[in-house]
Amino acid sequence: MNAKTQHTRRNILKSTLGIAGLAASGITSRVFAQQARGPGRPAGPGRPAAAALPGTQVVLLGTRAGPGVDLKRAETSTAIIVDGTPYLVDCGYGTVRNLTAGNINAQRIEKIVFTHLHNDHTTDVPALLSLQWTGGRTKPIDLYGPHGTERMVRAIVEYCKVDGEIRTVDEGRTARIEDLYKGHDVEATSKAVDVFKDERVSVTAVQNTHYPEHSLAQMPHRSIGVRFDSKTRSVVVSGDTNYSKNLVSLASGADVFICEIMDQATRDRWLEQVKQDPSVMQRASVARHVAETHSTPEDVGRMAAEAKVKLLVLNHLLTNAGTTSPAAPLIEGVRKFYSGEVILGEDLMMI
Repeated sequence: MNAKTQHTRRNILKSTLGIAGLAASGITSRVFAQQARGPGRPAGPGRPAAAALPGTQVVLLGTRAGPGVDLKRAETSTAIIVDGTPYLVDCGYGTVRNLTAGNINAQRIEKIVFTHLHNDHTTDVPALLSLQWTGGRTKPIDLYGPHGTERMVRAIVEYCKVDGEIRTVDEGRTARIEDLYKGHDVEATSKAVDVFKDERVSVTAVQNTHYPEHSLAQMPHRSIGVRFDSKTRSVVVSGDTNYSKNLVSLASGADVFICEIMDQATRDRWLEQVKQDPSVMQRASVARHVAETHSTPEDVGRMAAEAKVKLLVLNHLLTNAGTTSPAAPLIEGVRKFYSGEVILGEDLMMI
């Protein structure tokens, strides 16, 4: 390792964990991205647009966990850009703004995949589709996701039609909104199923464990993890999930594993609420949902290690302190199982 490389990696370590935090926690593992692709650095003004780079780039558009508005992090969304063509995974609040901030042309998006249909993964879909139409879009977009996706897209098209009726008369527009946006329900199973395939990527999905068995028995809705395989890179997005054997299988040997994470303190806080009212575990509740259906650092480390992924990116950060939390406890838990490279995700980070 040459001096220049050491210096670059030290800077990334400082910005991600802080040297004091590293020393205090005893963390000596590498937490950096491969500089050749510019990861760990923000996309946007002053940086080359990911869409202008060859190969497969990943831009974290939103890394916040859960519904809500945050001035520091947008809700969950990830852009996977293959030879200049962007694909979108999830579309939470703030996605549209961060597509612009990341120099990603939303008009070039042809496919969107949803890991599940909680609103922190879908809130910006009406804005995205409506603004694409008024921006002159004429090429259709296919939107894929678990049960309910097709119905959700139909509803968004209906929402867009009112504005469309006005602008068609008043501005002479000719593109029909209902011809542009098509939703597709994807089967969620324990074995990988094909979502779509084109000349750049093949996309597969499996059911993860974001919805527990007692909920699955009462509804048709499901949650999935997705994998993108291009000629240059394989990228897996976990979606919201607890530890999942299906996801380990899907992520096997992946170049990049983008996984949600909930710090142990947050899990403990929700479990304490459950202890205060034992009946909570006998009925549906927010406390039960959070405690049961997200991954602790150790869960994430186990999945990454068992799948033998090359790079782990921590995303959808659910922490006790809100959207900012010391990285050391997250990394320490992951390191109990996974010794590979780790990045703590930030909005507009390019990987």
